[in-house]
Amino acid sequence: MPAEQQGFQSVWTRPRTGREQPALSREHIVSEALRLLDEEGIDALSMRKLGGRLGAGATSLYRHVANKDELIELAVDEVYGEIEVTASPDPTTWRTDTAACAHSLRATILRHPWLASVLGEMGMSYLGPNWMRVSEAMLKLLTTAGFPADEADRALGTLVAYVTGMATSEAAWLTVLARSGQDEQTLVERLWPAAEEAAQDYPLLREGYAEQRGADPRTAREEGFQYGLERVLDGLATRLP
Repeated sequence: MPAEQQGFQSVWTRPRTGREQPALSREHIVSEALRLLDEEGIDALSMRKLGGRLGAGATSLYRHVANKDELIELAVDEVYGEIEVTASPDPTTWRTDTAACAHSLRATILRHPWLASVLGEMGMSYLGPNWMRVSEAMLKLLTTAGFPADEADRALGTLVAYVTGMATSEAAWLTVLARSGQDEQTLVERLWPAAEEAAQDYPLLREGYAEQRGADPRTAREEGFQYGLERVLDGLATRLP
């Protein structure tokens, strides 16, 4: 079949085939892969290593998952299952409910920092059942608030883009922090002299750094995320009838 007719290769576009072994189901494989990813990161994941943790050969895994990319797609959707969205949207609380979902998405990404390195590569991850559930619930929340269906879809895309953009940057920083073996406050204090030296010729940056020095870095991250989220919600609010 010509390449242009094959379509995207994804676990969500390929039918499940064959009989699964009760002791080694796809769900069991994904669960162990998720533990490996959380413990050791994306670079540590391989079919051989995962098979060793499961007490099975890599060949056995291929009966359930075609390749490593499919395994990551499944793990990503498993993580999406942690995102919380209200099941009973109220038009009078749409902003609070939307913000709660945004915070839940951010918290989910920060619990699984490896996710930040694969989100841009998982082009078909939006077809997974957990992301479909979250998307449907969010669209229901926004349409209940009064957004037309087409605008609700764009609003959701804007919100998700903001949250994932901020959270992936945070996740990358937290990964660096974990590798350093230091707590966040200590590492930030050690970095300040270099940052201030670099900003000597840039008065606005220098002033900003001076104001930030001594602040709790975790609180600063929380406040920065909340500021941006509020501005996104401000913009969306102007589009309501």
